[in-house]
Amino acid sequence: MSDWDLLLTDARLATVVSDEPTAMIDRGALAIADGHIVWAGPAQELPQGRARRTIALEGRWVTPGFIDCHTHLIYAGNRASEFAERMAGASYADIAAAGGGIKATVAATRVASEAQLLANAALRLDALLSEGVTTVEIKSGYGMDRDTELRMLATARQLGEGKPVTIVTTYLGGHTVPAEFAGNRAGYVELVCGTMAEVAAARLADAADVCYDPIGFDREECERMLQAARCAGLPVKLHTGQIAAQGGGAFAASYGALSADHVEYLSEDDVLAMARSGTVAVLLPGAFYYLRETTKPPVELLRHHGVPIAVATDHNPGSSPLLSIVLAMNMASVFFGLTAAETLAGVTRNAARALGLLHDRGTIEAGKRADLAIWDIGDLGELASLIGSRKPSMVIQDGRCVGRRADT
Repeated sequence: MSDWDLLLTDARLATVVSDEPTAMIDRGALAIADGHIVWAGPAQELPQGRARRTIALEGRWVTPGFIDCHTHLIYAGNRASEFAERMAGASYADIAAAGGGIKATVAATRVASEAQLLANAALRLDALLSEGVTTVEIKSGYGMDRDTELRMLATARQLGEGKPVTIVTTYLGGHTVPAEFAGNRAGYVELVCGTMAEVAAARLADAADVCYDPIGFDREECERMLQAARCAGLPVKLHTGQIAAQGGGAFAASYGALSADHVEYLSEDDVLAMARSGTVAVLLPGAFYYLRETTKPPVELLRHHGVPIAVATDHNPGSSPLLSIVLAMNMASVFFGLTAAETLAGVTRNAARALGLLHDRGTIEAGKRADLAIWDIGDLGELASLIGSRKPSMVIQDGRCVGRRADT
C-alpha cells in the first residue's frame, strides 16, 4: 500500500502525453508524493494507498501547469508612444532605426535599480500565475552591457523566490547592437561572447539566445555568439524569421537549438531541418497581432513534418505587451489556425520541450513534477476559445496547493 501526500479524485485528466483522444481520461484520479506525480489514470485502476489529503474535483479538468516559454518580463520604462507611431504607419524597423524600440528600453533599464526591476516584474509575473502558469522563461537583453545584463539575470532568479513558480533564465545579450557600439559591432559581439562564460559560471543563465534577423545580427556574428554559448555549456535558442526569410530555422537546427522563436518566415528546408534536430517552433501571436504583421508561420508545414509547436506570450514592452497565456492560446488559434489540442500542447508539453524540461514537466504522467492547473470548465476547448482571462479554480505547484477558489 502506497502513502501519498495528495490524492485528486473525480477528475478529468488532460494528460497531454500525446494529441490522441486516449490522452484524455474522463473519470480519473491522480496521486502525488514528494512533489511528483506517482500515479495517474482511470479511477477504477487506482492502486491501494493512503493519502494525507484527498480532494474530490467533481468532474473538473486537470491540465499540466502552463509554461510560458518566451518572455522578457524584466525591464524598465514603457513604449506606449510607439504604439501611436505604428498606428500612424511607422513599422517596427522604422521605429528602431529612429532610436526607439529595444534601444529605448535599454536606456531606461540601465538606470533602474534592482529593486525597481524586481517590483515591476513581480506584478507582471503575478498576472501570468493567475492563469495557471507554473513555469516562466525570462530573458535578459535590455541591458546590453555586462553589469545590467548580469543584474537582469540576478533579478530574474530572485523573482522566483517565494512565488509558486519555476523561473528559467536565458541570456539574450545578442538582442541587438547598443548605440555605443554602432561603429564597432565586432566589439559588441566580443563582449557578448565574454559574458557567456561569466553568466554560465555564475549559474545566472540556463540557456543563451541570439537574434538572427535584420534588426539583430548577421549569420557570422550569430555563429560567434552561439559557439561561445556552446563552449560555456549553455543550450541555445534563436529569435529568427520575424522580419525576413534568412534560413533561420535550418541555422537554429544546425546548432541543435532548443527552439526557434517567431518563425513567421520559414521555408520547407527550414522545417525539415528543425524536424531532424528536434528544434521546437515557438509561435508568438502577441507580437504578430501587436505589430499588425501579415506573414503567418507555416503551420501546415510544421504539422506535416512533425515539428513540435509551442505558444508563448513574448511579453515585452514594445511588440507584445501581453500578460495572458490563455489569450495567447486564443490568438494562436484565430491567427495561425492551431486547434484547441495544439494550443494546449503548445503551453504544456511543447513549451517544456522548448526549455529542455520535458523530462521533468509538461505532461501528466508518473515521475513528472506535480505542477497542475484545475479548471472549472465543461470542455477543454474553452481554454482557447473564450476571449478574456480564464482563471483556474486551483493551482498545484511542486505538489502543493498554491491557489484555490472558495467554491472548489
